[in-house]
Amino acid sequence: MAGNGKVLNLSELSQHSSRHDCWLLIEGKVYDVTEFLKDHPGGDDVLLSATGKDATHEFEEVGHSSSAKVMLSEFYVGDIDSTKASDDIATTATPNQTEQNQDNRSFDLWLIKLFQFLVPLLIFVLALGVRFYIKTPSFP
Repeated sequence: MAGNGKVLNLSELSQHSSRHDCWLLIEGKVYDVTEFLKDHPGGDDVLLSATGKDATHEFEEVGHSSSAKVMLSEFYVGDIDSTKASDDIATTATPNQTEQNQDNRSFDLWLIKLFQFLVPLLIFVLALGVRFYIKTPSFP
């Protein structure tokens, strides 16, 4: 879809968050990816979960190729109103997104605590193993 260079706000963006009308915000630009949902290699759920918020991080995190970035320009609709974007982004997260972010943070904290326990334990076990190996006489 060729864009006409509209300037949109996030409330307008959030009105296009369904399987039949899916717009994304990436690097301050709005894209209508509705027609691409069925062809997206990662599946349509990935795109649908990124609607209504700034999806730049998710887009970059996956490591899209340069050809994918060029393809994105085909779906350009317009730019986001940068004067209100940062305020709107914080307030337009859906309850599911907020809940999912909290779940992800909880899992991340759990994982950190697990590593804080396992790394010293692993070092201790390795030290014992080295000490045992050095003190054990080798027989020919």
